Amino acid sequence: MGRTRALMTKTDREQISNTSETEENKRYQAISRVRGRVQDELPKDLEVLAEHHPELLKELREIVCE
Repeated sequence: MGRTRALMTKTDREQISNTSETEENKRYQAISRVRGRVQDELPKDLEVLAEHHPELLKELREIVCE
């Protein structure tokens, strides 16, 4: 089975890690995309997990809060 992303795509990871000034615009765009996922989409996912699969939510919290 192929790998899927969590919050960031492979491209997001590469662009956010890149510190060259020539790629600053792409880096900024990647940061903005990830911020949108964290602020807009993640809360919805957490609600679904809380209601329908609390054990999976617990696993997520353990990883994020470590």
